[in-house]
Amino acid sequence: MENKTIIITGAARGLGAAMAKRLAAHKCKLGLIDLEIDSKDGAETWKACKAAGAEVELFKADVTDEKEVSDAYADIVSLLGPLHGSINNAGITRDGLLVKFKDGEFVKRMSLEDWQAVIDLNLTGVFLCGREAAQHMIEGGSGGVIINISSVARHGNFGQTNYSATKAGVQSMAVVWAKELSKHGIRVNSIAPGFINTEMVAGMPDHVKEGLSKMVPLGRIGEPDEVAKAAEFIFMNEYFSGRCIDLDGAQRL
Repeated sequence: MENKTIIITGAARGLGAAMAKRLAAHKCKLGLIDLEIDSKDGAETWKACKAAGAEVELFKADVTDEKEVSDAYADIVSLLGPLHGSINNAGITRDGLLVKFKDGEFVKRMSLEDWQAVIDLNLTGVFLCGREAAQHMIEGGSGGVIINISSVARHGNFGQTNYSATKAGVQSMAVVWAKELSKHGIRVNSIAPGFINTEMVAGMPDHVKEGLSKMVPLGRIGEPDEVAKAAEFIFMNEYFSGRCIDLDGAQRL
């Protein structure tokens, strides 16, 4: 991976930042995309990646916007060189029941707004970034690696109609892309994390985190760097394509 250009979306914090830091140790060139890349978290991620020996450029872009995605990828390639890797990590949750009733009375239902917001970012955003990455890799002529970040929720998680649908979708897209792009020397895979100790989980009350841990057969929540190690494996194993790494401590929803 040394001197090769890799793009990571949702890179300011959480899994994106963890993957950036681990890949930075390989002295690659990183284009980090996030709407909050100019935040304190983004600055800390940039600093850590630079300290590890990577060349790093930060880009603020909305991955649901076709033009912003196109411009960001073009700018990264212009600054850092031909594209060799792209990790589609940016995502959100807007949890809620499909329909909620209490004592036989209708309370509320998942809004179209909450459905569409998750679809736009988690699914359409991955499509736009994957498509852009594939074109640049083919034009570069040196192949490459695309990774979609799915989730254990792709199997169907209570209260996550929208999120589960997107995470099943990005895993399926990885399979399709692996078949379509293999002739260009491009490998495509996905990673499906379970409960991971990101900032969102870390901010939960201790009793909630303890409850989450008990749901996992291994008895603990995963760490972001463990997801980063899975991404590292995908980049380094050149016969691995069209597959999903379930990184969930044997948890099944």
